[in-house]
Amino acid sequence: MNIPIKSLRCFLTVVETENFTRAAQKCFMTQPTLSKIIQRIEDNVGEQLLIRNNQSVELTQAGRIFAQSAQEILGHWHRLQEDMSNLRGLKSGELRLGVCPMMSSLIIGLLTQYRQKYPGIALQMYEYGGFGCEQALINNSLDIAFTALPTTHKHELANQPLTKYPLLACLPEGHPLTHKANITWHDFESYPFILYNEDFSLAKLINRLSRKAGVQLNIAFRSGQWDFIAAMVEANMGIAILPEPICQRLTASKLVFKPMQPAMTWDLALIWRQNLPLTPPAQALLSLSTPNAANPQNPL
Repeated sequence: MNIPIKSLRCFLTVVETENFTRAAQKCFMTQPTLSKIIQRIEDNVGEQLLIRNNQSVELTQAGRIFAQSAQEILGHWHRLQEDMSNLRGLKSGELRLGVCPMMSSLIIGLLTQYRQKYPGIALQMYEYGGFGCEQALINNSLDIAFTALPTTHKHELANQPLTKYPLLACLPEGHPLTHKANITWHDFESYPFILYNEDFSLAKLINRLSRKAGVQLNIAFRSGQWDFIAAMVEANMGIAILPEPICQRLTASKLVFKPMQPAMTWDLALIWRQNLPLTPPAQALLSLSTPNAANPQNPL
């Protein structure tokens, strides 16, 4: 079997986009050229890998196996390139970084420091929820990721805690709960609740802690966008829980924020594969994020 690395990338782009036209655009080639590459891969493997429909593309059973192996091969190829780049003293290379959308505004300072110190490293950022970051690391399609603790795959992933923020109850002005000094889990039972998407670490944390308190949240809406969650609360569509840094950005809104009882925190960290050595660019980011390398009070 002789399949070029570039062909594997093209195949995985088709899998990602589920569409030949979009994949061809991302690969900077024509659709007929991409179709020929995929056909050559299938001829080489001796199996049909894709089911081609008018609007979408689906993987066959052989295609799923091939896609998983292709992702692993590309991950190892990327690591080999980074090892070679390290011989040049981090003057070149690539960092595949996962970022949860809610954290993006909090890590700008650290990423700015990184770019200034390592201008030759190409920074490739991918937005996932916390669980998505974990899966991408396990699939070897990311080098390191920012997320919130705890992780789901705690035995497969290592982590370095960065900082933590209080989690606050978010209420619309005039809500019956605004007169309370602290909000408990049982206070949420009577009202619609707006929660993050299921792959967010914060959603898993809220679900776990509410169940531990014996409370079944009445989840009315889900979103991956904190500003949309805040807008829905402001419109009296439900109540929510938001990290303190997000609350501080909403001072102009008609919202009231109350501490939780017992107190809850949003614990941010960098995570990576436990059983794989970090690539040099990822190790450089990890070193830069330590309290001694950044602001000890807030490394982000």
